[in-house]
Amino acid sequence: MVLNYIEWNPAPEMFIIPGIDWPVRWYGMMWALAFLCSFFVMSKIYKTEGRTEKDLDTLTLYIIFGTVLGARFGHCLFYGPWFDEFDMAGNLVNEGYLSHPLNMLKVYEGGLASHGGAIGIILAMILYCRKTKESWLWLFDRLVVTVPLAGMFIRIGNLINSEIIGNVTDVPWAFIFRREDGNPRHPAQLYEAIFCFFLFLFMFWFWKNKRNKVGPGYMFGLLCVLLWIERFVDEFFKENQAAFEGSLPLNMGQLLSIPFIIIGIIMMINSRKKNPGEYKKEIPTQ
Repeated sequence: MVLNYIEWNPAPEMFIIPGIDWPVRWYGMMWALAFLCSFFVMSKIYKTEGRTEKDLDTLTLYIIFGTVLGARFGHCLFYGPWFDEFDMAGNLVNEGYLSHPLNMLKVYEGGLASHGGAIGIILAMILYCRKTKESWLWLFDRLVVTVPLAGMFIRIGNLINSEIIGNVTDVPWAFIFRREDGNPRHPAQLYEAIFCFFLFLFMFWFWKNKRNKVGPGYMFGLLCVLLWIERFVDEFFKENQAAFEGSLPLNMGQLLSIPFIIIGIIMMINSRKKNPGEYKKEIPTQ
């Protein structure tokens, strides 16, 4: 019965700043909370393990730029459209990123890919380690504690925006996204947000109790395996984000998750060859 379903149609704007008519959006607030809460957790980790606040401030800047730029360019690259799209009457309906490259900079319009964000973070952390002479394995093993926490906030933002919606279903907890259509759908964003919350609790517990009992890189590999397996499974409940995915055996989100899972398994296996809790500064300053 429709009465069992959850009607979902929240406004994407929290409020509009008077005088300049600038909307403050829930999605932007969720991103801000993701960075603030991640900073709080990393500050505890840095303090516990004898790192300085100055290094953490530098790390935060690298993470912000790496995440936002990586997620945005990842969306443009993986989901397109790369070229202009026209309807049957010849009217332009979508501007391609190759034809209008400046559109890639329009982060405020939405369109952020978590896989691109992950790649952006990895590249940003390598640059950070080169600058600070930090062990990249130590940093990655600590940073993964905050990744699911940030993912939880971002998926809540997706839910509020009624984007990345799930497939049509008749489960009693289905959401009817009124800004999309009147069909009950899986709240796939909520599934992922709930999983990320419990994954964060697990990773924090693991860091607190097991970090010196496993080899360098193990926590990073563990997070990759758990998070991206969940992402792979969650894609079965989502609608494709681009039309071309319908012709693929797996959708783009699933195809991009497989390399992360493989990397995670390799990292966990390689960590067994190293002394538990012993990190070396493996990236020299250039």
